[in-house]
This record gives sequence, C-alpha cells and structure tokens, in this order.
Amino acid sequence: MDFNDSPQEAAFRAEARAWLEDNAERKGPGKVYRYKRGEPELIPAARAWEERKFEGGFSGIALPREYGGRGETRLQQIIFAEEEADYLIPPAVFSISHGMAVPTLLTYATEEQKQRYVPATLRGDEIWCQMFSEPAGGSDLAGLRTRSVRDGDADDADWIINGHKIWTSGAHYADMAILVTRSDPDAPKHKGLTYFFLDMKSPGIEVRPIRQISGYSNFNEVFMTDLRIPDAQRLGDVGQGWQVAITTLMNERVSSGVRPAPDFEDIFDLVRMTELENGPAIADGAIREKLADWYIKAQGVKLIRARLMTALSRGERPGPENSVSKLVSAFRRQEIAHFGMDLLDMGGGMVDPDLAPMRAMYQQALLDAPGGRIAAGSDEILRNIISERVLGLPPDIRVDKELPFDQLPSGR
Repeated sequence: MDFNDSPQEAAFRAEARAWLEDNAERKGPGKVYRYKRGEPELIPAARAWEERKFEGGFSGIALPREYGGRGETRLQQIIFAEEEADYLIPPAVFSISHGMAVPTLLTYATEEQKQRYVPATLRGDEIWCQMFSEPAGGSDLAGLRTRSVRDGDADDADWIINGHKIWTSGAHYADMAILVTRSDPDAPKHKGLTYFFLDMKSPGIEVRPIRQISGYSNFNEVFMTDLRIPDAQRLGDVGQGWQVAITTLMNERVSSGVRPAPDFEDIFDLVRMTELENGPAIADGAIREKLADWYIKAQGVKLIRARLMTALSRGERPGPENSVSKLVSAFRRQEIAHFGMDLLDMGGGMVDPDLAPMRAMYQQALLDAPGGRIAAGSDEILRNIISERVLGLPPDIRVDKELPFDQLPSGR
C-alpha cells in the first residue's frame, strides 16, 4: 500500500480543503449537524448541499464531464469524501443516488438517458432509492419474487410489475428508483431476473414508511400493483438482471465501510470533556482500554481503506476486502453509541434532539445502529464473503443453484 498522495492527489486534496473551508463548518467537540435523518428539513438542506457541490465542481468528481462530472479519478472522489467527513454536512441522503444508481446508469442506460438523469442527480434535483430486498428473500437477493411480465408479444412491449419490496431507504422522498424483478420463474434464481429504473410517482406504487425504534421512518415497504414500466427503462438484457445488480453492488462496496457518526474521534472528544466522580474520564484505565480497542479497529478500517484507494489509483477493481470495514464499523458504532450514552449520565436518557446533549447523537446512533448492520449486507452475509472470497475457505453448499426458481420453496 502507498500511504502518500501523488503530487496531483495532494494538489486536489488542498483544493478540496480550501473549498470546504469556504462552504461548510468544520466539526469540533460537541458540534453536530443541525438536521438528523427523519427530520423534514433535512431533504431540502441535502439538495442544496449537492447543488453547491455541483456548482463548485465537487459532485461526480470521477464521472465524465459530458454528464456533469469533473472527469477526474475515483481516488480523488474518495479523497474528497475523506475531507468532507471533517465538516458538518447533511447525512448521506444521496449515497444510493451517486454510489449505486448513477454508476449503473452509466454502464447500461442509453446515451439520451445518461444525459437526462445523471446531471440532474449530481445537481441534487433527483434522489434515487434502491428496490432490491423483499420480505421472503431475507439476505438472498436472488430469492426475490416481484414479477415482471411483458404486456404483449412485441420486443419493446411495456412491462407490468407486481410485487413487494421492503427496507427501501428513502423511498418516501425519492424521485426515482432502480428495481430488480423476476421475469422468468422457470429459470434458476440467478438467471431469470430483469432490471429497470422508474419514476417513484408512477401509478401503481404505494410507499408505506416503517416506523423505527428511533421514532423516524428511514426505511419503507413499497407495493407495486400493475405498475407499468416502458421497455426503454430496462437496464441490461432480459434475464440478465443479476449481472446488472452485481454492477450496482460492486459500486456499493466502495462506500459501505464508511459509517455515520459517532466514530472514534467523537467518543474521544466526549471522554476528554467528561468529568467522573473520581476525576477526568480520560484518566480511567477501563475507559482508556475501550478507547484503545476502538482506535485499533479504526486504524484497521483505515488501512483497509488505504488498500482500496491504492487499488483504485492503479486502475484496479476493488476487491471484497472492504466487507471487513463495513462489518467492523457497523458494530463499533453500536458499541460507541452505547458507551457515549453511559458517559452522558442522565443526559444519555434524553432522545429529544432539541434538549439532549449534542442533539442526541449517541442516543439516535444506538437506535439506528442495528439497521446499519443489515444495510449493504448483513453481518452474516459479510462473514460469508470474507470467509469465502478473502480467506479462501470452502463455500457453503448450495443445492438450489441450478434449480428452476418455481421448484424452490421460496419461489412457490
């Protein structure tokens, strides 16, 4: 791994820092962004931030200029994200839009569609959601049952979609969506899928927010009843939806190890500000042990991230190692949130962001963290990926791999 920026990368990092200093407030002890997920003011603020980045040349850094990007490297995109993380900015409302939908569109959409949707997304005009997971599928994406059927025999006939998606982040405010369906139930489960994009205001879509323990509703159920999608909005060939979905998920891997606050720096600042009955919290041996453990894990994630960045700088494809980052980071966030609430003493029991210390950052993180251990791959799925594709251990036996989907218990 190379930990040093090249001269070009160092110049870009300095440019990004200067722009961020002029356009955002730097983080500091006790400072948190003014809006949290679920608050109605967040979406307009997130759109405005994306527009500001777009006008400043820092949205879609690695994307071609003809689609509104900057035409730079993917490594520079990561460098900007690293620098941006030091500032008080809206939560990742556009992570699916930029990290998953746009790369998939650039790979499979027509030139006219790229010109229409990519700049609008980079500018913040359109927010995308990802309709993959289903109630009966669990973590098995290829087990999905939402059906797509052509409305006629013509090769360009519309598709009629019926089905049910769940855990769809942001569906209640999204403008557009990417969608995987089952178009051939007689084919093996990985081979009978077809992939689309659609307008979330299309007739036949019903979005039902799922109220979470945090009190917010970031996840949703989406019901599709005789939803009509033009064949022109199909991405990839009929029956090749799994390959398109892999493109989406490979791009998700690059950002899945980055978790929201609180992280090590946040809990370290809180410890340094806290006085216990027997003296400063930072002087307590048990607390220092916890901090050391979280610091080591944070550095491990940072090194894996550096390996990813080195691969990108060489023009290589990111490997599955970043699954380790997501697995470690999601659980660490849960531990840090719990410990932060303990340090806040009675203040740790307050969940109202207008009354609680640091706008209830630790309280909300504790309630939100379990969902983070499911999103972008559950703990169990990630452990399988790490064991099989990183460590080279024998894979699970999959007796259903070549059976027609309709012959599987999940497909009936």
